[in-house]
Amino acid sequence: MTILTGATDTLTRNALAVLQPGFTGTTAPGWLLRRLDEGLVSVGLFGRNIASPEQLAALTGELRRVRSEVLVAVDEEGGDVTRLEARTGSSFPGNLALGAVDDTALTRAVARELGRRLAECGVNLNWAPSADVNSNPDNPVIGVRAFGAAPDLVARHTAAWVTGLQSAGVAACTKHFPGHGDTAVDSHHALPRIDADLDTLHARELVPFRAAIAAGSKCVMSAHILLPALDPALPGTLSPAALTGLLRAPAGEGGLGFEGLIVTDGMEMRAIAATHGIERGSVLAIAAGADAICVGGGLADEDTVLRLRDALVRAVTEGELAEERLADAADRVRALARWTARAAAGARAVPPDPGVGLAAARRALRITGGADDGADWVPVTEPPYVVSLAPVANIAVGDETPWGLAGELAELLPGTAAGSWDRDRAAAAGTDALAARVLADAADRRIVVVVRDVHRHPWMADALRALIAARPETVVVEMGLPQAPPSGALHIATHGAARVCGRAAAEVITGRKAGG
Repeated sequence: MTILTGATDTLTRNALAVLQPGFTGTTAPGWLLRRLDEGLVSVGLFGRNIASPEQLAALTGELRRVRSEVLVAVDEEGGDVTRLEARTGSSFPGNLALGAVDDTALTRAVARELGRRLAECGVNLNWAPSADVNSNPDNPVIGVRAFGAAPDLVARHTAAWVTGLQSAGVAACTKHFPGHGDTAVDSHHALPRIDADLDTLHARELVPFRAAIAAGSKCVMSAHILLPALDPALPGTLSPAALTGLLRAPAGEGGLGFEGLIVTDGMEMRAIAATHGIERGSVLAIAAGADAICVGGGLADEDTVLRLRDALVRAVTEGELAEERLADAADRVRALARWTARAAAGARAVPPDPGVGLAAARRALRITGGADDGADWVPVTEPPYVVSLAPVANIAVGDETPWGLAGELAELLPGTAAGSWDRDRAAAAGTDALAARVLADAADRRIVVVVRDVHRHPWMADALRALIAARPETVVVEMGLPQAPPSGALHIATHGAARVCGRAAAEVITGRKAGG
């Protein structure tokens, strides 16, 4: 694809500057390096691009040899959503665990250590934290990614997380504006709709975003959600009313007064791609007030970059997009790149805090059972049988990241055995056959059942009841949103499925301490 005839070099460079594309592989492809030289400022990394900290540092070094002030972005929330540790599970508990502890100093320390590790690898923009208020417990995409369901709690921890991350020289990107917590649809698959009125929006969804902005969040990420009270036709990412009229407008005019970078959520998500298309959607997003277009989770090739670049150039030359608006967006991207270069130099003195993640996961556990909520628990000393009842992972989490605690229990009790059931396998077998098979596989071992959002999955709840009825001494570990009544001889709510959450639970079950 060629640059449109008559497009100026400045216009083309500005169109490239507002893109945040991804790519495949663990080294930078030649086309990406060429586009960086031509004006691209940002690159988005995903789990597929990261094999180890050393490899990641080498990759970001490649990029900076072409453009010293490059934004290298990643979606690293900690907890269930990790890219830095996609192959092993995160060393940090996620937002719900931190909200359950409700110690803002701890939240700040966790985010600072996570930021330090990102900065050490050359990553300087994090598409996190999630500032969504999880007011709908059936939400299929937020859940444990939120600090909680209370606006004030979410606000104080969002602010602490932003402060901690940016103290390590990594720009925070607070998401998903104006709030994804009251949705029942995953915007990866379709366009969610929230029918809350404006008073509710200001009293609930916007409270954490105000706190993030007051804390100095360098970026805010828009959400692909429709809020008819705000804009009856366009989702937040494409809505001037949401981005310019609400997020940018001064507080005295009913807005939030945000002056930093507005980044879109992934444009390949079907909420945009299936309704407006990524090219048209990108033009509408920049026109509405967004400054950077996130793309690359699914479409990660040069052709996508050129298509979006040329769509923006065409929109300017045909009078659909103001050239000044595109230039302003590009300038905001470059300004953030300059900030990260300065911040990185000042953040190198941040001391490591390698144990903070596990310490936070231990504090986040909520234990129920026995005469005194686990106080009289007799630890398991023989290798148990661990059965995971696994839901379909949402796309933000990904199905490549391991979860559960079979591995963690096996470290403490070698010989631990494990099995797993998903919805389709459970439906094919039926609840009675599932329970019979688990009981046969477990034999005389203690059974540990690991669930995730059991309140959202009837098949999982049915299987859990059958297993506990047959073996009342069964241990239950809930690694999702703990909404269902506790069950089992011992019930542990971890508030997330990060590796450290599994480790903390394994310590309680066995009465043994694990390493960091």
